[in-house]
Amino acid sequence: MMRLLHASFVIARRDFGATVLSKAFIFFLLGPLFPLLLGGVFGGIGARVASQAERPVVAVIASKTDFDRLAAARDQFARALPDPAGAVALTHHQPEPDLLAQQKRLLASRSPPVRAVFFGGLDHPHVTGAVSGDGAMAAQLRLIIANARANPEASAPAVAVRPVQSTTGALAQQQAITAQIGQMLLFFLTLFLAGMVMSQLIEEKSNKIIEIIAAAVPIDAMFIGKLFAMLAASVIGILVWVAAGAFAIETISKGGLQTLAPPAVGWPAFLTLSVVYFAMNYLLIGAVMLTIGAQASSAREVQILAMPATFGQFLVFGLAAVAVGSPNSTEAIAAAIFPLSSPLTMLARAAEDPALWPHLAAIAWQGLWVVIILKLAAQLFRKTVLKSGPRMKWWKRAQA
Repeated sequence: MMRLLHASFVIARRDFGATVLSKAFIFFLLGPLFPLLLGGVFGGIGARVASQAERPVVAVIASKTDFDRLAAARDQFARALPDPAGAVALTHHQPEPDLLAQQKRLLASRSPPVRAVFFGGLDHPHVTGAVSGDGAMAAQLRLIIANARANPEASAPAVAVRPVQSTTGALAQQQAITAQIGQMLLFFLTLFLAGMVMSQLIEEKSNKIIEIIAAAVPIDAMFIGKLFAMLAASVIGILVWVAAGAFAIETISKGGLQTLAPPAVGWPAFLTLSVVYFAMNYLLIGAVMLTIGAQASSAREVQILAMPATFGQFLVFGLAAVAVGSPNSTEAIAAAIFPLSSPLTMLARAAEDPALWPHLAAIAWQGLWVVIILKLAAQLFRKTVLKSGPRMKWWKRAQA
């Protein structure tokens, strides 16, 4: 055991130094900055285009009195929506002698693009255009017309509101958001970082260094050392990214970090569990990547084998996502038992459930599976790459 640990430490120290002390590590630290910038730019453009394209505009052919009542009812309805921009927009047009021609001209308008035309007044309302009778737009118009008939400015009662610090419903919703954010960060960090293990293994296999290392140390020690070296390098990168993200939130966001909802286990325990579950998730996924990399002999084979592995990670993320909002459901418990989705599921549970003992059992369970996968990877590497170990029984029968 001591020889295994010593050999693992030697391999880990070698790989960690080669990774962190290289110039490429600086670009590795800057790596997440580029997708964030691109995502922010294109996300903002897409959101603006979507809001402009999806916001329905209804041309109202009515008197000034009827339109004012409709506009007041529309504003009252918009204030009740989570996103006021989702309410229909109303434009006023005075009735003309040829009502049919006016409708056609308004429906052909491109500035603004009119989705439908309202006419007939509040007593006999009619709507024509690209709208269905049972759609969301028609439902909004029915509510607005009903409210306008009741004179919304006069009938809206004054409601006394007494805000409190927090409620269980609001806290549960905020904790579910914290769970989702934690899961997504854990998933994308692992997806971004776990591929380094496989690429480094392929590089050393291509220049035959891996065979020299395998002759000097046990195969198990080589896999353990490489995995923990990349984990240590990843933790350094995460510390830099978390510090930069916390500084950005504290600087840009009003109220800073204090505006974030506290998880159920508290921030100290949640941050500790986040580090532990990242390590376990990285070790599990990294062990799988090592297993895949051990079977590939070229970069092309790595790409072929890595594609289904990447899709599998998205399926695992989808399995873990069912735990958000219902940590004690059957699906959530099954996702916590399945080793590859267990870290993601348990991190979400830490945000929504204050109990700590399930995390101790989950960490022990995940550690067991890290050992199992690494043992399997080492055995497959001996048999398929080094061509050592006992042969298969069917091969012996063929020799006989």
